[in-house]
Amino acid sequence: MAAENSKQFWKRNAKLPGSIQPVYGAQHPPLDPRLSKNFIKERSKVNAVPLKNKKASSFHEFARNTSDAWDIGDDEEEDFSSPSFQTLNSKVALATAAQVLENHSKLRVKPERSQSTTSEASVNYKVIKSSSDAQLSRNSSDTCLRNPLHKQQSLPLRPIIPLVARISDQNASGAPPMTVREKTRLEKFRQLLSSHNTDLDELRKCSWPGVPREVRPVTWRLLSGYLPANTERRKLTLQRKREEYFGFIEQYYDSRNEEHHQDTYRQIHIDIPRTNPLIPLFQQPLVQEIFERILFIWAIRHPASGYVQGINDLVTPFFVVFLSEYVEEDVENFDVTNLSQDMLRSIEADSFWCMSKLLDGIQDNYTFAQPGIQKKVKALEELVSRIDEQVHNHFRRYEVEYLQFAFRWMNNLLMRELPLRCTIRLWDTYQSEPEGFSHFHLYVCAAFLIKWRKEILDEEDFQGLLMLLQNLPTIHWGNEEIGLLLAEAYRLKYMFADAPNHYRR
Repeated sequence: MAAENSKQFWKRNAKLPGSIQPVYGAQHPPLDPRLSKNFIKERSKVNAVPLKNKKASSFHEFARNTSDAWDIGDDEEEDFSSPSFQTLNSKVALATAAQVLENHSKLRVKPERSQSTTSEASVNYKVIKSSSDAQLSRNSSDTCLRNPLHKQQSLPLRPIIPLVARISDQNASGAPPMTVREKTRLEKFRQLLSSHNTDLDELRKCSWPGVPREVRPVTWRLLSGYLPANTERRKLTLQRKREEYFGFIEQYYDSRNEEHHQDTYRQIHIDIPRTNPLIPLFQQPLVQEIFERILFIWAIRHPASGYVQGINDLVTPFFVVFLSEYVEEDVENFDVTNLSQDMLRSIEADSFWCMSKLLDGIQDNYTFAQPGIQKKVKALEELVSRIDEQVHNHFRRYEVEYLQFAFRWMNNLLMRELPLRCTIRLWDTYQSEPEGFSHFHLYVCAAFLIKWRKEILDEEDFQGLLMLLQNLPTIHWGNEEIGLLLAEAYRLKYMFADAPNHYRR
């Protein structure tokens, strides 16, 4: 019976292997839900494939519909030579090929051709005009038109930061690189940092709205507790801590080949290339070797947790910030082999110690069963139920568990949800807040979730909600969006952090 059921699966399921699906991910922001759904719906009429009448609207329906998708033995029991299967495949293949050819031909159309041609998207071989493109063409006649399917209609009309944007260029508003106000702030930072004993409370207050790039490396060292406030002690402290780190390298790093450490090192070695794969800086062999040493030494020195996937992401902001101390141009394309050995050693040691200081405050996120994350996800659920009951009930209706999307938010501190430039700006504030990475992060996640309430409420099935929450379109974000997010998070903290009766039902 099980064999017969699995045999009929592909014939009754609408989503066949090889069929065209929307591309999601960092390089391709999610398609406009309204356009993509219509696109798939209209295209399905062309394909002679029987569609399912009822769409899975909850997790349990989704699980029932897909539980037999990859049963062991399907490939051996299915008769691929049957006429029905061959007919089905040929029709799907022809439709897919036609669509791919048409999409490629559209991408090759040059901007100087008529705007009516380049601003139209093909939906089932019918032409519809994108409302967002029409508005864009009215406001700016010399703006290069983009594919409407990849536009979010709700986005503001302003310059879009490319995927691998300059990490140092964090302002998406098109403002001048340095305003009078920013120059004044930079001067205040320099006065604070050059005083005999830096006032750390005042430094935190100044850093909350963001730290200027020129003084961020030394500011982060101070705020993390790695560097002393007394200027006379800083040089000796840095020298001592850097020597101590490389002492750990000599003592422990060779043990990576020992049997009881092989699993840890193997996992680190697998995860490093996955760290920001679209930024060339992190794909350089020398940078990956540095990351391997940092993560392995941290894991050896913290046996209670060891290495956990996700910790590799937490190195990158520190590495970029400390690299920017030696590099004036944009760092994401910089070849680190141009730096001296002493510079690279300083960057590596400082990244290790600052990452260690961060993880000391959230280590229960990475111990066995990750209890810290479990508690934070539960707290997020309770908080959202108080501040936006409609969104909370929407998740319950379609059986979406907070753990299914918020686990990554807590495990990676939203690094997978935001561009790296935004993470660096976010961490300026986290390091200025008491318990910023552990406590304040909860309110940032709540504000981040409610930011997308309209898009969440527009989704009316389990798959759609999960796809949205795991691929939120933040690629265009800059300082403005992060500033608004932090302001809302601070408001929520002010209302709920010290008011437990408001926090709980």
